[in-house]
Amino acid sequence: MVDKPAGMTSHDVVSRVRRIVGSRKVGHAGTLDPMATGVLVLGVERATRLLGHFLVTDKAYDATIRLGAATVTDDVEGEVLARTDASGVTDDDVRRGVRTLTGPLQQRPSAVSAIKVAGVRAHARVRAGEDVELATRPVRVLTFEVHDLRRSYDDGLAVIDLDVSVVCTSGTYVRALARDLGAHLGVGGHLTALRRTRVGPFDLAQARTLDQLTADAATGVVGVPAVEAVRGAFGTVPVDEAQAVAVLHGNPVPLSSLADEVSAEGLVGVIGPDGTLLSLAEPRDGSLRHLVVFS
Repeated sequence: MVDKPAGMTSHDVVSRVRRIVGSRKVGHAGTLDPMATGVLVLGVERATRLLGHFLVTDKAYDATIRLGAATVTDDVEGEVLARTDASGVTDDDVRRGVRTLTGPLQQRPSAVSAIKVAGVRAHARVRAGEDVELATRPVRVLTFEVHDLRRSYDDGLAVIDLDVSVVCTSGTYVRALARDLGAHLGVGGHLTALRRTRVGPFDLAQARTLDQLTADAATGVVGVPAVEAVRGAFGTVPVDEAQAVAVLHGNPVPLSSLADEVSAEGLVGVIGPDGTLLSLAEPRDGSLRHLVVFS
């Protein structure tokens, strides 16, 4: 896990980590915008095969939203489309607006996003001068809390800055929440700061800065072993030697043959007698069915 600095794209971070660990096989789960900081989950070598499964977990953010201006990108880096005096927006109005954006939603992603439209990234189409209107998608905002509300003036018009925290499912755009809150209140809104504090079980306490990773590389120990990442994210189940051979051949393992009970839902890491990660599997039809097998 990397604590991504502001000003770098997620791909920039991957390129830097490739140099740090001396491997081209590095990937990331869940893109962060250049302005955003915080937890970026990376995989190195065989752990890259796990990254897609970390994308489905919930994520937590700290953010600052400005009410009183809408921008092209729904964040502070975009051109301002319109300014509206926000002096008429009350604290209660803000709280009610936040409640409307909590729970299951049909959210329209920001036009300047990495979503592909006919094979081309939406942000590339916008920067080429196209008008892009993405389809709504189902998301869930588990919590949306306002911790501080500050009133000030910008270019002579009243604005409101909100410090918020958001916990949401994968695929939710916090920029879109800022945009939609501003639209609901009739004054426009955009994001001025964003920090991802957690991806599933991985939080800032486990994330390392790029400088720290560089120092770690000198000791030969960089990051969290794949088996520990899977244990923290999904849990694990041990198998004996005969079962381990079956797993490595991709064969299902009957749940009734396992010494440890496995939940009927969700993914689980399968661990061999020597403690190595053999596979990532899911219980189905009375057996563990393997999604990823490590030879």
